Amino acid sequence: MTVVIVTAVPPEADAVTRDVRGSDVVVICGGVGPVAAATTTCRALADDASITHVISAGICGAFEGRAEVGDVVVATASVAADLGCRTDAGFLTLADMGLDQESRADFRDADAWCQRLKSAGVSACAGDVLTLSCMTGTDDEARRLSDRHPHAVAEAMEGWGVAWAGRSFGVKTAEVRAVSNIIGKRDPSQWDIVGAFDALSRAFAALLAEPLP
Repeated sequence: MTVVIVTAVPPEADAVTRDVRGSDVVVICGGVGPVAAATTTCRALADDASITHVISAGICGAFEGRAEVGDVVVATASVAADLGCRTDAGFLTLADMGLDQESRADFRDADAWCQRLKSAGVSACAGDVLTLSCMTGTDDEARRLSDRHPHAVAEAMEGWGVAWAGRSFGVKTAEVRAVSNIIGKRDPSQWDIVGAFDALSRAFAALLAEPLP
């Protein structure tokens, strides 16, 4: 079994590997955004037939009231939240537009992974994680996204790309992130990136302490 963990940037990769031991875990930086993440993931999967799991990992923003800064979020699904069309009447998904292509990847082991984290003393929750090519930086957009996605707990930029690639190769996929900020008006002074990296380190040490389901 080989587990590949895909992050966007090197500091996220460093956090993931801080407390992880074992030659069967490979961490790669895929770049920012779903296209870069999907391309890197496809390349890794094409080069190594022993890969059984591919995980999108990093930090994220959480929806207010659904997760807190410092929490770890285990995705029940990665959702391509801006793949569609904005209209005066609201957002149209691919299905709304009559296009037969999924924009959601469900992860059946999310609750079990979340319980493993909680058992190790990591503050964790499970819920949908939105993938966006453009991050949310206003309160109005945060409210619109929250209303459209009542089961979403967080947003990031790569999960759907990793999930799309992993599913294409028939391997298990997942998304695990640590919350650095609350989604809304962009205010870096309120972010806790250092704390989120620490939470990410502790989460992967706990998740990978024994084989993944």
